[in-house]
Amino acid sequence: MKRILVTGAAGQIGTELVLRLREELGAEAVLATDLRFPGEDHPVFAGGPFRTLDCTRGEELGLAVTAHRPDTVFHLAALLSAVGERDPLAAYRVNLGGLMEVLEVARAGKLAVFTPSSIAAFGPDTPRDPTPQDTIQRPTSMYGVTKVAGELLCDYYHHRFGVDTRGLRFPGLISHSAPPGGGTTDWAVEIFHAAVAEGRYTCFLGADTQLDMMYMDDAVRAAMELMEADGSALRHRNAYNITAFQLTPGGLAGILREHIPDFSIDYDVDPVRQAIADSWPRRIDDSAAREAWGWSPRFTARSMTETMLHALRPPVNHGP
Repeated sequence: MKRILVTGAAGQIGTELVLRLREELGAEAVLATDLRFPGEDHPVFAGGPFRTLDCTRGEELGLAVTAHRPDTVFHLAALLSAVGERDPLAAYRVNLGGLMEVLEVARAGKLAVFTPSSIAAFGPDTPRDPTPQDTIQRPTSMYGVTKVAGELLCDYYHHRFGVDTRGLRFPGLISHSAPPGGGTTDWAVEIFHAAVAEGRYTCFLGADTQLDMMYMDDAVRAAMELMEADGSALRHRNAYNITAFQLTPGGLAGILREHIPDFSIDYDVDPVRQAIADSWPRRIDDSAAREAWGWSPRFTARSMTETMLHALRPPVNHGP
């Protein structure tokens, strides 16, 4: 990777990915794009080149590629699971229409493409603990449907046209740098903000709902490592299972109490998001990624918790 274009750059993954890429490649090498202007103080705007871009419009995308001359696109623009259930047609148009435009531009320009998939690509008929790399994928959410179709589209463009497409099936991602974007795992970010601000949290999933999770630093590193990996070793290009640890709301609340003893949690279950979570894996098998390029997470649930609290708590004033 030498020059990068990132779509959806102001989102939860994009914000940290752009910062990391600019650290490694230089600010001018990474063009951050998003549907809306994120504000002058937003790091993806303030730290390097930025362009508003609707990736579902192929002409706009082509002009951005012509101007920046990237060799790699990290295509992150998408509508997430809960948002997708509220407006399935919009999710279909953005998630698949945008991906098709990116793949066409990549085919014409001989660009490499990273596209994130998700544990949402699995469904209630998938083995849930552990979920294999290769298994039945019959999701019951529109977000999941678009992720399965996206994996297949990327496979097609690789086999039919030689496009260097690669992807990861991300678990729930936890970060303090940007707010969550309407996903079923948003509780695992919201709980930290609520714990620091109020000492309590009302969760929209049940206490024992177990899902795979990962701290954002590991997710960004995994994406960058995958794009730098030897392509001949990538048997599962689109997309590799990766994970770091498993959490339930009740279990994370217990870890938080090790730092905030009076923290309390209660539950107001959202039937839509609970049904989505219940159709997803409890634990996925990421051995294929470990074998392909040596993938290994660095953060545990406890070290992630310590890092999140350190970032979100106001600094202590020790006086003069």
